Amino acid sequence: QVRLVESGGGSVQAGGSLSLSCAASGYSISSYCMTWFRQTPEKERERVAIVLRDGTTTYADSVKGRFTISRDNAKNTLYLQMNSLKPEDSAMYYCAAFIAPSSLYACYALSWRQYNYWGQGTQVTVSS
Repeated sequence: QVRLVESGGGSVQAGGSLSLSCAASGYSISSYCMTWFRQTPEKERERVAIVLRDGTTTYADSVKGRFTISRDNAKNTLYLQMNSLKPEDSAMYYCAAFIAPSSLYACYALSWRQYNYWGQGTQVTVSS
């Protein structure tokens, strides 16, 4: 049974840092792309960062240079290091997996609705 469990959210002042974790079970995260999304009540769910199974990483322009996605295959855990946080980074953050036979770059074309496994989310609040 696939399960994703996020942790590490919280409240921080602008300019601060937070590190999110997503512990996976029931499959190997190195075999599929893994993605961090975020959502606020006002906006549709937004892709923040993605790591492909070959380790290639891609970021939304809004977080490029500030956020780093990584994974520890031995711990089967995905991470998101968030530095220089801004109030507009405040959102519920989710990790997601697309577990299905697919090409290496298939995840770039997916909308959030096509991901088939999600964590429960962790709240990040950045105050000015």
